[in-house]
Amino acid sequence: MLEVKNLSAAYGQHPSLNDVSINVGSGEIVVILGANGAGKSTLLRAISGICEGKVSGSVTLSGDSLTGLSSDAIVEKGVALVPEGRGIFGDLTVKENLLLGAYPAGARETERENLERVLMQFPKLRERQGQIARTMSGGEQQMVAIGRAIMSAPEILMLDEPSLGLSPLLCKELFQNLTLVKDLGIGVLLVEQNAKQSLAIADRGYLLENTRVTHEDTAARLANDPAVQRAYLGAGSKTSARPSTRSTPLVEVTKSTKPTGNPTPRRSADPQIG
Repeated sequence: MLEVKNLSAAYGQHPSLNDVSINVGSGEIVVILGANGAGKSTLLRAISGICEGKVSGSVTLSGDSLTGLSSDAIVEKGVALVPEGRGIFGDLTVKENLLLGAYPAGARETERENLERVLMQFPKLRERQGQIARTMSGGEQQMVAIGRAIMSAPEILMLDEPSLGLSPLLCKELFQNLTLVKDLGIGVLLVEQNAKQSLAIADRGYLLENTRVTHEDTAARLANDPAVQRAYLGAGSKTSARPSTRSTPLVEVTKSTKPTGNPTPRRSADPQIG
């Protein structure tokens, strides 16, 4: 189980998280709902060790502390992140992208088995192993990003706005794929703008408002909560309370192999990019 206790983060004098406590169990999908600027992406970055701000609090996985570890060590422990924008390497093939995910020592030992597992979960990727990733659709690229993260053999998979930019049909396929990931026994922590569909597949959810967790409940109860419906399940299942700006600064990183989307600032071989 992933346990986050009293996690706070600040960029200079500007707090982005305040005393956030959440947990994610094995084979469980947990969704974080909140407006832009509430601290959702910062939460995932702080857990995965790539937050650029000052972070305090504790993060443990199955009783082992992740607090203060490098992002590489956190991946080795079993936490992988699919960042907003996917961050796949567009000039590499599908298979090359997937194999980059097997960077941790434990994952390298089971690389062949993990690859077969990913290809079974995503049959389209089996058909297109030799295809250049940038020539694929957005939904297919998202499959590559999720598959690459699974290649690191994680206990917890975190995803930041995975449906962003996808058509309704591809969104539906994406959420179906996440239920398959859950069936593998992997815990899923999901930050998602599509509140309606994410609550439909989730077990539990948290509301993150103004840098703090304000409510926790089962996904079914959250979906039926009038306040949640007004704030997040209004027009067309999109979040209705989303300001136009975000408080979390983004960091641009130049890589020798040009990735698509907006990759997190990590070395190119690190599976936590995807």
